[in-house]
Amino acid sequence: MTIEQIKDKLKSKEYDFLRTDKNLGNNIIILTLGGSHAYGMDKEGSDLDVRGIALNSKSDILLGTDFEQVVDVDTDTTMYSFNKMIQLLASSNPNTIEQLGCLPEHYLHLSKIGKELLDNRKMFLSQICVHTFGGYAGSQLRRMENKATRLVGQAENEANILKSINNARYEFKNRYYPHENSDVKLYIDKAVQEGYDSEIFMDVNLQHYPLRDWAGMWNEMKSIVSSYSKFGKRNEKAVAHDKLGKHMSHLIRLYMMCIDILEKEEIITYRSDEHDLLMSIRNGEYLDENRQPISEFYDLLNEYEKRFEYAKANTSLPDKPDHKKINEFKMYVNERIVKGDI
Repeated sequence: MTIEQIKDKLKSKEYDFLRTDKNLGNNIIILTLGGSHAYGMDKEGSDLDVRGIALNSKSDILLGTDFEQVVDVDTDTTMYSFNKMIQLLASSNPNTIEQLGCLPEHYLHLSKIGKELLDNRKMFLSQICVHTFGGYAGSQLRRMENKATRLVGQAENEANILKSINNARYEFKNRYYPHENSDVKLYIDKAVQEGYDSEIFMDVNLQHYPLRDWAGMWNEMKSIVSSYSKFGKRNEKAVAHDKLGKHMSHLIRLYMMCIDILEKEEIITYRSDEHDLLMSIRNGEYLDENRQPISEFYDLLNEYEKRFEYAKANTSLPDKPDHKKINEFKMYVNERIVKGDI
């Protein structure tokens, strides 16, 4: 589907909500492609995903309310409010920060404010992306957990579990009662479980710690361990519909994107340089006759993990985004809305 065909499709009745919804219409500042089309990984029959941002209304700003997002399931469209999007961008959310790195022709609508947001996108970049992109990559990896366990071996699979848990733990300090990392130490050692080569152990030294916060952290870690221990129905369905290659290609793409952010301080959503590699993965060239990942894929994955670790260790990005500049931009836009300038 060409860009002109996509633009014509957006004029159809099924997309009327973009023009008639009280929170959208003239408030839209960015409308862009999402999903496979945005990454340059679409195939014939790929779903059309549309993403975008709409300004908050004057009443939203003055009353402190926020519509946050408008989702239309039938058209795979998600539109975020400006205030909500600023929050998500500052937290390096992979599903939203990619909207700032699309090809120029993929912006189906771009207002002056939308262009200003794109021009200032670097203020959102920080080392937080290591953990958010790492978490999303871990999620893609867990969709392959059954074959991962058998192909890479139990010991390496245990290391993958620990890596996923550590990515999740990065956000614990923002959601749970504070504690030092040394108070909950996770590490791999020789297994005591029968049938295991190695396993994850923990040393916990928490005093006067809120039980509910500990239960929350424990449940999150337990969920990650459980997701690796079984071949869930969702994965069975993925294999049955040849979607495993798609999960594998997006896992590599997430590493590519994060490495660019860390090394080049750029958001590159459309993967033109790696198109052939990603499509070969998606099209099943790294699957065996049983439609399972071959060892060469894990070699490739290990290569990107090493590049990711190097980029993480050598990045010049700050620990946190430029909150001063972000807040000033947010106030600048919202003040203009209240004054009726936009």
